[in-house]
Amino acid sequence: MRQSTGNRRHWHGAIAGAAFAVATAFAPAGLASAAPAESARLPADLAQALDTYNRATIGSDIPALSAIVTDDYMLVNSDASVQGKASYLHDFAVPGFKLDPYVVEQPVYKVRGDTALTGGVFQLSWTQEGSHHDRRLRIVHFWVKQDHRWRISYTQLTRVPDKA
Repeated sequence: MRQSTGNRRHWHGAIAGAAFAVATAFAPAGLASAAPAESARLPADLAQALDTYNRATIGSDIPALSAIVTDDYMLVNSDASVQGKASYLHDFAVPGFKLDPYVVEQPVYKVRGDTALTGGVFQLSWTQEGSHHDRRLRIVHFWVKQDHRWRISYTQLTRVPDKA
């Protein structure tokens, strides 16, 4: 989620791929991860696409993220703001912005033909303008298979309330 102050953007929430982000794939230790038994339920090509997305998200790899999100990509942040592909990708280029590795809990996978939903809950932590932030979020990605490859078309982030 973003908050604007003049012409400068300040992150007070999550990026999708912040998102974000940030998905429900298995990946190398210390990156993004989900239980291997859970991710084994995914078709191999979708599992690979999730892994690619997670690596690109943590590494702020804008070209890789650009290739994996559709041109009409939409991110709905936890503050209800909406970003398109260009805005989403621009956020990864903000000087000093760095996402920390994350682990997806309570993974959800639903594959129906050439569409899929992946999601879960995770603690998103990042550094922006010298300050460290974190939020507990629920994420869902809507994937479509286009030209024999999986791409993210939509991401929704919902803030999970702090435990009392």
